[in-house]
Amino acid sequence: MASRLFVRKPVSVLHKELEGEHRLQRALGPLQLTSLGIGAIVGTGIFVLTGQAAHDKAGPALMLSFVVAGMACVFAALCYAEFAAMVPVAGSAYTYAYATLGELPAWIIGWDLVLEYAVGAAAVAHGWSHYFQDFIGIFGVELPRELRSAPFDYDPALGELVSTGSILDLPAILVTTAITIILLKGIRESATLNAVMVAIKLAVVLLVIAVGAFHVDPDNWRPFAPFGYGGLGFFGHPIVGEIGKGGEPLGMLAGAATIFFSYIGFDSVATHAEEARNPQRDLPIGIVASLVICTVLYIAVTAVLTGMVPYTELSIDAPVSDAFARVGLPWAQLIISVGAVAGITSVLLVLMLSQPRVLLAISRDGLLPKRFFGAVHPIFRTPWKSTFLTGFVVATLSALLPLRILAELVNIGTLLAFAFVCAAVLIMRRTAPDAPRPFRVPLYPLTPILGIVVCLALMFSLPTENWLRLAAWLLLGFAIYFGYSRKHSVVTAGK
Repeated sequence: MASRLFVRKPVSVLHKELEGEHRLQRALGPLQLTSLGIGAIVGTGIFVLTGQAAHDKAGPALMLSFVVAGMACVFAALCYAEFAAMVPVAGSAYTYAYATLGELPAWIIGWDLVLEYAVGAAAVAHGWSHYFQDFIGIFGVELPRELRSAPFDYDPALGELVSTGSILDLPAILVTTAITIILLKGIRESATLNAVMVAIKLAVVLLVIAVGAFHVDPDNWRPFAPFGYGGLGFFGHPIVGEIGKGGEPLGMLAGAATIFFSYIGFDSVATHAEEARNPQRDLPIGIVASLVICTVLYIAVTAVLTGMVPYTELSIDAPVSDAFARVGLPWAQLIISVGAVAGITSVLLVLMLSQPRVLLAISRDGLLPKRFFGAVHPIFRTPWKSTFLTGFVVATLSALLPLRILAELVNIGTLLAFAFVCAAVLIMRRTAPDAPRPFRVPLYPLTPILGIVVCLALMFSLPTENWLRLAAWLLLGFAIYFGYSRKHSVVTAGK
């Protein structure tokens, strides 16, 4: 019984899956892959989470929070790059775990990726809604209160959930529906639209840095770390640093755990390995390049925002445009709102593009119904049924749950996935030392070990309720695995 749970999927079998009617179209080069990575990374992190994390967790020290989170991502990114070049098929960390750790760990990480992409997309849709409302508000247009946001939110000052007076977030539903329709059409069209939006938002981000730098008041950086430099915890219980009203850790490291969500885009590049024209070369370039570019931009924008406006006055929902409005630059507010809407749209597009491909990989192994999740449209060559389902789930979550809850739930799932990938590199180097590796993790074994340590440290620093939500999600996953997946597994059936 135990041996069946940990049976591995041979790399040779993974390569065979690239043949046949269920394979995806190879249409992406290094520039498009890098663009997809930037498209997923630069968006909500800059335009939304900077305000929340600086205001609630770290203050101006959020600049260092991005450095810490970026370091964790660098370690994980290099491990992702090694696997993506070795096994250029859809599935990302799920596929790597199946080849190294076995079926049950692979299912756990695949189920975790479903949490990461679906809930992450919902958080992004929520951020898009607020910037869209900020944009139309410039022209005096305002939605009815009942349709502006989720029906409740978490108030860190009170340490409890409060009513917002809304029923649902209508703009989030509409944008999710529009993106779903675009994704059904095909990967080439989706990547082209993403590239256009990436160009727009990068221009706006550079404008924010260049113009905002002239309005920075260094006094706003004092105190630099109002909540301290700590924020480490153990299963949600603080061990180093201050504690908030709700018992959550505060400080620079707590800020790093909160904004880690901002970096999830680079691993979405790996989910498109099967659609890369030259995956052995292009995937490592796309993963590492997108991560490095975005880390520099995050730090620069955070420095500008916290220098323009005291961290206590930063807007939670639309911090960038609000900061420029506060310093008397309404013309910039309009441009930033347009760029934010375009930028966050591209993040939503990439996350919703990635989710069905993870489900496709899981269904190929029989762990999910293949007739539904493995169905590839005969004309568009996209996993169309799972794309429909993804759109429905994301629209529902974004309409009903607030940003704070969505972002923290995504963080713990993402960190767990990254730790699994780093561990998988260590295992694969021992179990398959002679396997071709077009890209090898530098400074092995230090890099994957540091990746595991940093990711686990940030996981442990998240509030207790995040662990409870993760536990509930994993229990649901175990129920599906032992109730359906194990009985229909293609790999264990041959054992």
